[in-house]
Amino acid sequence: MARLEFKQLLDAGVHFGHLKRKWNPAMAPYIFDEKKGIHIIDLNKTAVKLEEAAAAMKNIARGGKKILFVATKKQAKDIVAEKVKPTGMPFVTERWSGGMLTNFGTIRRTIKKMATIDRMKTDGTFDNMSKRERLQVSRQREKMEKNLGSIADLTRLPSALFIVDIVKEHIAVAEARKLNIPTFAMVDTNSDPTLVDYAIPANDDATKSIELIVDVMIQAINEGVEERKNDKTAVDEVAEEGAEEAGEGVEAADEAAPAEN
Repeated sequence: MARLEFKQLLDAGVHFGHLKRKWNPAMAPYIFDEKKGIHIIDLNKTAVKLEEAAAAMKNIARGGKKILFVATKKQAKDIVAEKVKPTGMPFVTERWSGGMLTNFGTIRRTIKKMATIDRMKTDGTFDNMSKRERLQVSRQREKMEKNLGSIADLTRLPSALFIVDIVKEHIAVAEARKLNIPTFAMVDTNSDPTLVDYAIPANDDATKSIELIVDVMIQAINEGVEERKNDKTAVDEVAEEGAEEAGEGVEAADEAAPAEN
């Protein structure tokens, strides 16, 4: 993975924290200075933590596991949706429904209900409904799509979460902790970094900062997925070579065996 230059972090405004009066003392190790009442994040420590998080993220993706991205704040939702969608990873950018992890069975039932409505549109059931009934069902489907559409293919709990702003997404953090699901997160100076497994000290309000950090995570995922494909290809080639060698061995044994009278 290509390492980010200090200037890239600086130009993206990753170092700007919150007002000093809003700080969380647990962030003290990651604060470099204070200017005009605003805390400044130590970008050297950000770079180290970002590299650690990216390496761990890459390993999870290499294992073929799913990482759920959570970012419902206005500055982050569009960025996350746009960048995560091509990876095939699930994401929540509209609203975190309480129990999305701890009550996953109910969420799965809702997703199945979405699939049932979709089938109704194709098997002729809709044609037998009144206009009012079709409208009600369609609106219900749209609401479910808005809240859960991006996780419709999530058949089991994710192996990790990546979160933008753990203060806003505190319910997601709490649910992940309860289920021992590893958490990666951008943590600003008003956050408690001890609540997540991989804390990345960074400005979680500026779009450029969010985009830069998310880009690194996406790159790590893509590299992990690519290495998984290469590993699978290598295993298939070894298996194929082994089969060929076994076949050649059988042929040789047949040639060496004495002919029957």
